[in-house]
Amino acid sequence: MRSQEPFRHCPRNGKRVKDLLYATVHQHGKAQVRGIFPLVSPETGLKYYDGIAVGDHDARGASRPCPLLFASSVSVYFKHAIARVGAEDTMQTRFLAASLLLFSSYSIHAADDTAATAMDGGSTGNAGAVSSAPIIVTATRTAQTADETLAAVTVITRQDIERQQATSVVDLLRGMPGLGLSNNGGLGKATSVFLRGTESDHVLVLIDGVKVGSATLGTTAFQDIPIDQIERIEIVRGPRSSLYGSEAIGGVIQIFTRKGGGPLKPYLSLGGGSYKTYNASAGVSGGGERGWFNVSTSGISTEGFNACNGKPSPGGAGCFTYEPDKDGYRNVSGSVRAGYRFDGGIEADAQVLRAEGKNKYDGTTTNESQSVQQVAGGRLRFSPATPWHVALAAGRSRDESDNFKDGVFKSRFDTTRDTASLQNDVTLGAAHLLTLGLDYQNDRVDSTTAYAVTSRRDTGVFTQYQGTFGPQNVQLAVRGDDNEQFGRRTTGGLAWGYDLNGDLRLTASYGTAFKAPTFNELYFPGFGNPNLRPEESQSYELGLRGKGAWGRWSLNAYQTEVNDLIAFDAATSAPANIDSARIRGLEATAAARVAEWEVRANLTLLDPENRATGANYGKVLPRRAQEALNLDLDRAFGSYRLGAALQAVGRRYDDLANTRELSGYAILNLRGEYALAKAWRVQARIENLFDKDYQTAAFYNQPGRGFFVTLRYRP
Repeated sequence: MRSQEPFRHCPRNGKRVKDLLYATVHQHGKAQVRGIFPLVSPETGLKYYDGIAVGDHDARGASRPCPLLFASSVSVYFKHAIARVGAEDTMQTRFLAASLLLFSSYSIHAADDTAATAMDGGSTGNAGAVSSAPIIVTATRTAQTADETLAAVTVITRQDIERQQATSVVDLLRGMPGLGLSNNGGLGKATSVFLRGTESDHVLVLIDGVKVGSATLGTTAFQDIPIDQIERIEIVRGPRSSLYGSEAIGGVIQIFTRKGGGPLKPYLSLGGGSYKTYNASAGVSGGGERGWFNVSTSGISTEGFNACNGKPSPGGAGCFTYEPDKDGYRNVSGSVRAGYRFDGGIEADAQVLRAEGKNKYDGTTTNESQSVQQVAGGRLRFSPATPWHVALAAGRSRDESDNFKDGVFKSRFDTTRDTASLQNDVTLGAAHLLTLGLDYQNDRVDSTTAYAVTSRRDTGVFTQYQGTFGPQNVQLAVRGDDNEQFGRRTTGGLAWGYDLNGDLRLTASYGTAFKAPTFNELYFPGFGNPNLRPEESQSYELGLRGKGAWGRWSLNAYQTEVNDLIAFDAATSAPANIDSARIRGLEATAAARVAEWEVRANLTLLDPENRATGANYGKVLPRRAQEALNLDLDRAFGSYRLGAALQAVGRRYDDLANTRELSGYAILNLRGEYALAKAWRVQARIENLFDKDYQTAAFYNQPGRGFFVTLRYRP
């Protein structure tokens, strides 16, 4: 039943918006705009259908916020829905889009916190394999639905995290399409992420829009990012340097922390299991018509197991020592995120995340580290004119590591990244969006190691056009970066999509990208080479995806060529631009409902070929599995929920010469859940049910069979 009550509380513009929405539906027919509703307001949780909120006043009799606050997201849906029926050039359509944007107090970027479900065969947040597509922002730096984007995207929601009973970000990423992992010994140990077969430092990582990672290593400590502070994760596969600059050769992973909003709600979880693992988290969220907040804290501790088998012989890998002890890990974290909407449509928000870790491992020079991952940032969004939206953002991330040998201090590596951005989004009619932006980044190193250079600036200017022409969609982006160390680089991207029918879309794309050398590669004493050039790539991709009553599916084929890869040159005993690689891949994903079971599957086939001259030409790039299959089953039985996850990974090599082979493996995990009451759940899972012995990096052990139990409270 529809209720028009929310419009009573919007005396100036509410009736006009209601009339516009009804007029559009009446003109084009509900069948033609089907799928754009229902929408869920991020402030109230109310569902909207045909622009009308469904629901009554809250228990205290207070009125709901005006549905106009969600109008910008509504406009995005309408723009594309109407374009699909060929009406984008009508005066009514233009007036509707402009009116919705004018009435909205959000910019188009505000939709970054409205995601509800996943796609592309990854996890799905809602029951039902076919549900409303989430709003994503990472692929284009503007709000799009997952159905609209021309990129290969997977979204992991908070509901997915709890459903899978994951204890770390590494757990979440392990089963994603096109993504491979290499781990040095279980929970909290160093983890490398290979996206579409590219190098581990070819992945750009953002937390709430702020670039993170170590400027010395060039990688992100995924193992130290606290999972209990995460609202959702967006994984964009394919080059994105045309929008983000350096590092985005393989793709972009953006992590969003918990936002909050609505009535005041506490939440908590307690858990424990094998290897003397214990975790706990607690937080509270809330908000009103103008403001919102979330405050949370969490901790995890494990005694662990012996992570490394010892010094290899003949050598070249491993931990180069023999310490048959348990390698434990501890992490304590906290986050705060809040926002406020001022008069005039100005919205401001800010967030802080800090995680402190202590890690024990096997090593010859160091065997213990204390780490800090910290991210702080803020955004200001406003609309100077009806079609023009402006977003200002600034942030700072810190990656700190103090290293010890048997309790004695040995070294410190601290890096700081300051970033700022200005983005302008201009709506050109109902089906065209122009983006103009400026990025600034400054990396600094503070270390006991004497680097020749300890800071580096980069300025990037980018522009992007997104347009709809009947059943066709086009995206064109160009970016220029001016780096203090290596000079100027220009990258670009072109994507095209064609709706063959309402449920089938063909996509094609081309993009270039680059990766700037790290401080270690450039300036590490006795090792660095200050004359290094950035690594460069070009990628081609062809995709087909569809949906039906049974579910969703996608198929993507791609090729990436990387030149000037940085590797150790034995002739100079220093890194040099001597390598190249050609990576071909195929990704297939599916999500369906079969006999009341939610079924999600993805298959990755990879051919990561080393094209460097010399003895290793034609070899497989190390630590990339050439085949990976992931299957996830989930079903609810009243108060009970059961699930299973199967991961099958083919063999890989641990060295460039392909002489050290790592066998393939298959891991089966089981999970169960029982609702004790409306807000209380108890969960249990068994990992590695058959106690498979396997390695993702030579000489580093992985966890055997483990059992874990978690109690959750979330009203």
